Parts: sequence; C-alpha cells; structure tokens
Amino acid sequence: MRVGMLGVGHWHAGMHAKGVLEAGAQIAGVWDPEPDAATRSVAQSGGVARPDAAAVLADRPDLVIALGRGPEAATRLAWLIEHDTPILADKPIGLSHADVAPLAEMARQRDRFVAVALVNRIAGVIDALGDAGRTAHVYFRIVNGHPRRYRDWGVPWMLDPRQSGGGALRNLGVHGVDAFLALAGEQPVRVEHAAFHSIFGEAVEDYASVVLRAADGMLGLIEAGYTHPDAGGSYEFRINAQHAALVDSGTQLIAVPDRALDPAAYVPSSQRYSRFVADTLACLAAGRPPAVSLTEFARATELIDQAYRRMG
Repeated sequence: MRVGMLGVGHWHAGMHAKGVLEAGAQIAGVWDPEPDAATRSVAQSGGVARPDAAAVLADRPDLVIALGRGPEAATRLAWLIEHDTPILADKPIGLSHADVAPLAEMARQRDRFVAVALVNRIAGVIDALGDAGRTAHVYFRIVNGHPRRYRDWGVPWMLDPRQSGGGALRNLGVHGVDAFLALAGEQPVRVEHAAFHSIFGEAVEDYASVVLRAADGMLGLIEAGYTHPDAGGSYEFRINAQHAALVDSGTQLIAVPDRALDPAAYVPSSQRYSRFVADTLACLAAGRPPAVSLTEFARATELIDQAYRRMG
C-alpha cells in the first residue's frame, strides 16, 4: 500500500512514517507548508516531497496521514473527506468540538474511512479486562515534560490556544477521555469536576485534572500535564472492576489478582503510534472500520470542551 503524508512538520510525523515502513507499506508524496520540513521527512523516511497537498493526492495514495495545526487541520480534513481519500488524522483537529463535529458528520454521511490516532486503543488493555464485571473507576495519567519541548521541536504554536485549542488536557488528556468513553460504551458521560493549573506562564494550561461520570456510576479521573521534571514522563492507565483490576504502566500490563495475560496482545507505549498505523492499514485493507473514528474523537472533544468551560 502507498501512503501520502500531509503536515510532516508535526512532532508525531516520524512515528507515523516509522509505522508505515514497519507495516511494509511505501511512503509516497510528502508535503508540509514549510518546505524544509518535507525535505527532512523525505531524507529520514523516504517518499517524494510535493509542492502542495493536491500533488500528494495526485499520486493516488491508498491512505493519507494528515497532521497539522488547529484551524488549518480542520479545513484540510474537510477537503480530504470531500475527495473520498482514506485518512489517518492526528490531533489537533480544529480548536474545539464545534470544529470537529461537522467533520464527523460529513464523514458519516459520505461513509468515509477516517481514523484518528488515539493510539492507546490498540494497546490491548481494555480487551484484557475480560469478564471482570462492572467497572467501578478508571485512572488515566499522562504527564510529560516541560512545555518548552514544543519550541524545541519547532512547533511553538502548540502553546498558543488560538492554534492548539488548549494545553495539556486537549493535547494529552484526550487519550484518557477516549479510554473512558471506550469503557462507557454508548451510555451518557458528563464532566463531574475539572481543575487546571499553570506554573510556567504559558498561554495554555500545563496541568489538568478532570473527573468523568458515566450514567451507570462509573467514575474516571483523568490527569494530564506538562509538568514532569525531565524529558521523560509519567504514565498509568488503571481500571478497577468488580472482580479484577488492570494496571498499564506503558511498559507492562499487570492484572490483580494475578492471572496469565497474553504478552503478544499488549503493545507498550513506545510502539503504539507505529502499531496504530499498521492497524489502520489492516482495517482499510479488510474493509473494517478504524480503531478510533472521527465520531468517537468528536465525542471526546465535547467532554473536553465541557471541562474547559469550568475553567472560567
């Protein structure tokens, strides 16, 4: 399969390119508003730098990986949906639910294949829960390093809410919100509590704590931050159910009480972006829906917007 890439100046572009190559696919046309970014991507991962997005589509790729900044990403995604191009999109997509919801409806009405890279869905954690009874509560923490890293990576716009739509909650916490929604299924979910903090003087929050409640009473605590003291981070996804608990540390999955887990079914966090690309290509080839759809992403953004409204 041949994969085009748009917006390769995004800090996740290398992870997606790695996934394309590891899946045995070929990188075709590559484009970014900054030509130097496209040149660097081609040098690192292959493909051919194209002068614009239309030229990437002219290559007739089987899938387009679309990355970018808020308003531009939403506009570009609408254009791709109109062209009936299978898409793997990475956040940010627009600035809010108001930007994402029309795109999700457009994709639904036109029956388009649009995956969104909420990569923890393919980690195998929720599947490993098995028949553990009703879930009581969920804890999802993702706290990465200082926000200066976005300047170091050449994407300082991530610290501008007019381009990113928010800080740690919008960027990182969406993974936890999506995990909670995956466990909740179709039942209604609301924001019970939200708190924000900033110690680095940026225009976006560098820490957020959000409590979600599903209609059946299941609670979820989502923590997201840019406050880890070094270049690493702190990650944990814990599910406590009636009869068992699972703890995903990002490097291993532990069941309590102890029981055998299939190690091949678990994907550590370092491999999730590349494996998500492979899973997306497999879904596309088999005619299956993607692991995370644009509709599911829109549902997560609606809850994030609810949380932000509590900030004021």
